[in-house]
Amino acid sequence: MFNLKSIYFYFLAFQISLIKFIKKIYFSTNYYNKSLISKIPEQFYFHPNPFLLSTITNYTKYSFKISEIDPNLFWTQQKDNSHQRELHDFLWLNLIDRKNDGKSLQKIIDIWMLKHSKYKRNIWESSILSKRIISWILNVDIILNNGSFYFKKKFLNSIIAQTNHLKKNIKFEKNYSKRVEILTALLLSGLVFKEYVNNFNTGIRELEKLVKNYFDDDGFPLSRNPNDLIFFSKYLILSKECIKDAQQYVPEFLDTIIDKNLRCIKNILTPNNQTPLFNGGTENNLEQFNKFLNALDYKSKDKKKIIGGINTFSIKNCAIFFDVGEPPKKSFSKSYQSGPLSFEYYLDGEKIITNCGFGSNISSKAELLSRLTSAQSTLTLDDTSVTKFERNKLINRVFGNSIKNTFKINNLDLVENKDQIKFIASHNGYEKKFGCTHKRELSIDKLNSKLIGCDEIIKKKDGKPLNYSLRFHLYPGLTAVKTMGGNSVLIQISKNKSLIFTVVDEPILLEKSIFLGGNKILDNTCITVFGNLVNKDKIIHWEIKQNI
Repeated sequence: MFNLKSIYFYFLAFQISLIKFIKKIYFSTNYYNKSLISKIPEQFYFHPNPFLLSTITNYTKYSFKISEIDPNLFWTQQKDNSHQRELHDFLWLNLIDRKNDGKSLQKIIDIWMLKHSKYKRNIWESSILSKRIISWILNVDIILNNGSFYFKKKFLNSIIAQTNHLKKNIKFEKNYSKRVEILTALLLSGLVFKEYVNNFNTGIRELEKLVKNYFDDDGFPLSRNPNDLIFFSKYLILSKECIKDAQQYVPEFLDTIIDKNLRCIKNILTPNNQTPLFNGGTENNLEQFNKFLNALDYKSKDKKKIIGGINTFSIKNCAIFFDVGEPPKKSFSKSYQSGPLSFEYYLDGEKIITNCGFGSNISSKAELLSRLTSAQSTLTLDDTSVTKFERNKLINRVFGNSIKNTFKINNLDLVENKDQIKFIASHNGYEKKFGCTHKRELSIDKLNSKLIGCDEIIKKKDGKPLNYSLRFHLYPGLTAVKTMGGNSVLIQISKNKSLIFTVVDEPILLEKSIFLGGNKILDNTCITVFGNLVNKDKIIHWEIKQNI
């Protein structure tokens, strides 16, 4: 049932949706499109290095030859909408044969300008448009090489018209990811065109505001999403390198935030060169990005223990990533997953225990499921998610999926001696509804890399009996079999390598689960420790050790 606050947000969302609809109609008018026409630059002040585009896209030389494609069919033969979007952002320019494809590229762009010189909703969507401007500017050497005067004039006019559209509407864009794309495009246009130096000034000024508002003191996004960290780092580095390429002064804030970002990346980088699956994270292999950073001589600083609410600790061949952060503010919670005290476990560079990953790129249903506490390797009570999420479709469409409640993390403590390293934390997310807190201890035995866990459910007040489920999601490809005793599970990693999961005096269930971290649905297995809780505390001891 709607409360007054929900009704307010619903009507606000309706109002914003109506305004957006009216704007789209207005953008399609001749009057608006004429307003985008302004002074055409005489020339490019300098040609940026096209290699810099590999900051935001994978760089592979000569992956295909567009000279073998009929330019007249280039924009019509693709029926898949997602593929069409990729074509219109022009990030594929880094994949062409730069020696032989220049003329074909000019024809393809000429046809594009003929068909799409005026606003079209999907093709001029801010993210696609921003990437298109960035890619055009960074590849101007091949685009304009030996081109006719008429083509050059049309091309320059098109860039300015599209840039003017971004500049007119950036104040309406509340999405931080899209804002950084827009600001990068504006900044670049001001670098290469002397006539539009104000675009550079606007881009820098607004980029500094974005950095202040979107990152914590360590340089981690307030969304607590590892994917956001990588995304923003790429665009900030691209901006910095283009400014250096233009022999302009790099603002201090840009150097500072990039240094912090790289430190955060180093802190959360997994043994298999990916990012952990917390709060919207997906399997994001950073090998290519690291090559780019190395080519430009970027060095990250030393690690910290906790960054972005993610605690990382490792010994020898064992690594743990432990979510000890609180939910982000509502405005930054679009990708938040309710997994307090969840963890991911690596042994010998292989992931063993995982969270299920984020399903936003699969379907709305998959996204909703992936945000629940049961999709994380942690404790649930009565199959209830710790965090509640906004369910109204209109509100979500306007404001993004967001959380409706929060909780506190307590008792953070690190204990280390010659035998083991232990990390302790608790949360009160179940206190209001069930009168319980969850405390978790994770420790690694330094001698044999054994992972030892202790989960405690602490009753703050008497109440009705509760069911509890302690889940350990196994990475896809691993098989699990219960042992004869019933309180252990054999986890088969390879033919000659296995682990034993053991719990003390608690029943174990092997359940089917799904893994969404690779942006597709994969089957996996979940080890679930379960039982009943009445009016007393519950302590669950478990361990994972190598099967010798």
